[in-house]
Amino acid sequence: MAGSVNKVILVGRLGKDPEMKFTPSGAPVTKFSLATDESFKDKTGEKQDHTEWHNIVVWNPKLAEICNEYLTKGKLVYIEGTIRSRQWQDQSGNKRTSYEIIANQMQMLGSKSDSERMGGGGTNRPAAERPAPEHPAPERPAPVAPPPPSAEPISSHEPEISDEDIPF
Repeated sequence: MAGSVNKVILVGRLGKDPEMKFTPSGAPVTKFSLATDESFKDKTGEKQDHTEWHNIVVWNPKLAEICNEYLTKGKLVYIEGTIRSRQWQDQSGNKRTSYEIIANQMQMLGSKSDSERMGGGGTNRPAAERPAPEHPAPERPAPVAPPPPSAEPISSHEPEISDEDIPF
């Protein structure tokens, strides 16, 4: 094989409302947790359920703003991106590793009533921060540029985004 592939596709529900922060240069970065579930039968034939939690980070400025504005706890979403590891030391001096999914595409799935039934719907956000009513989603996820190798996104090389690229 001539190269390698680092591609992650997840379909799951948000564990909490997204949190948007800004880099020192003012670029938005949105983070949220996503739960994926699987069911299987163990050796005794008993059904087992397992939930895996994923840390999602959105570096693309437009997509970060869209995720922060329209995603809420319980919302079913499709996320496509890459996995990245981060190493750090905890307070005790132990070397720790965490894994994040760097999202470069997002598609809202399900209906508004689905996310409200799951405990979402933005009810824990102030009225001014709640998302506008949902519009039909586009047929494909919005393409966005992958994050640069550094911790800060470079926005000068991004393609122009039209109304067709916005996922709502």
